[in-house]
Amino acid sequence: MDTTGKFTIKNDAGQEMECEVLFTFDSDETKKSYIVFTDNTMDEKGNVKVYANTYDPEGKNTDLGVIESKEEWDIIEKLLTSLQEEMSDENGQTEA
Repeated sequence: MDTTGKFTIKNDAGQEMECEVLFTFDSDETKKSYIVFTDNTMDEKGNVKVYANTYDPEGKNTDLGVIESKEEWDIIEKLLTSLQEEMSDENGQTEA
């Protein structure tokens, strides 16, 4: 898997989806590596759909892993919120 660009996966219905890696990170709390990505589709509110999974950064196992706990989702959501706030601040500063 290319963790710096695009990759293709199959969804639950067996259809191939081209996805773009947004970022990867390692969690000291869970001792796991995560990949956050999008298929660049929108939800019913007009937001870009974003997905997260665990992954093997060494590439020995190319399958994406399941997020197993609320703790993991909380870590991911906090990071996404923080990044979104940073982007909003940067966009606000460049437009002023």
